[in-house]
Amino acid sequence: MSGPTDDKAHIRHELDLSGATWIRAEPAGVTLEHCAEYAFVPHTDGVTYVAIRQPTDPDGVVLVFTPSEWDAFTRGVRDGEFDLPES
Repeated sequence: MSGPTDDKAHIRHELDLSGATWIRAEPAGVTLEHCAEYAFVPHTDGVTYVAIRQPTDPDGVVLVFTPSEWDAFTRGVRDGEFDLPES
């Protein structure tokens, strides 16, 4: 069995992140040391992708999500899917 594939490899290098408006993913009024930044990045294929990066390494790895992947992720966050278990 092979490892995971990068299903956005054909898109990632075509996205222009130079003009992206990065938004810190942290609660309003709270500054977190470790958080992520995301940006909505339009592509010539007509799809607006969501890019995510670490603000401490803006030239590092950028993850790219389709609108449906982003919607599924944000629904999971709202539904508590990623909350830490209570001890």
